[in-house]
Amino acid sequence: MQHKSPKRKARVILIHGLHQTAWVMRPLAKRLQAAGFDTYQYSYRSMRDSIKTNSARLNRWLEKNHHSDHPIDLVGHSLGGLIIRDFVTQYPKWQIGHCVTLGTPHVGSVCADYIWRLTPAIVGRSYIDALDGTVAPLPQHVTLGVIAGNRPYGLGQMFLQYHNRKLRKSDKPPLKEHLAHDGTVYIEETKIEAAADHITLPVSHTGMLVNPEVAEQTKYFLVHGVFKR
Repeated sequence: MQHKSPKRKARVILIHGLHQTAWVMRPLAKRLQAAGFDTYQYSYRSMRDSIKTNSARLNRWLEKNHHSDHPIDLVGHSLGGLIIRDFVTQYPKWQIGHCVTLGTPHVGSVCADYIWRLTPAIVGRSYIDALDGTVAPLPQHVTLGVIAGNRPYGLGQMFLQYHNRKLRKSDKPPLKEHLAHDGTVYIEETKIEAAADHITLPVSHTGMLVNPEVAEQTKYFLVHGVFKR
């Protein structure tokens, strides 16, 4: 069956995560473009600049390149999802359609906490007001879909394995599902009560960027405001 292009013509802004550049969002962008979406891969300095600085830069780019009457959808990976939350709060003039976050630690990142205590320079200015769990609450008018992964492969795996061992030895060991993660972010960290929908897929933190099912679910949410089940 031939895939139909989506009826909605919102521009989709794709926002990469920490220690990444815009090119990592290209596989997802290409799949969205094939389905009829107009995409833009936003590049920012995740280490040198704060989340609010990067939100402001996105706002300035839109002011120069986008009309405020034209809706936009936002898709962010990891830290990019927190930039989305800050952006939609700080700049309400834009018509926001649907937002999707991929492996974003909405309530803060245990992995980032460990790194911040050991070597703050590795997470840079992305920790304060973002990865520390203090990003602005999601506005009520924003329809957010959250995709999490449960394949534990990634650079943060060492920290999360250590943290899980500590939790298992505690007086009140957590449920097994509360220890699941994508190699960098716990599934529990991706959950936010204000989200319209949440889904967990068999992908790792970086692997989700090239996964066809993640792309399919992202496309579906951008059109329908819920994930396909």
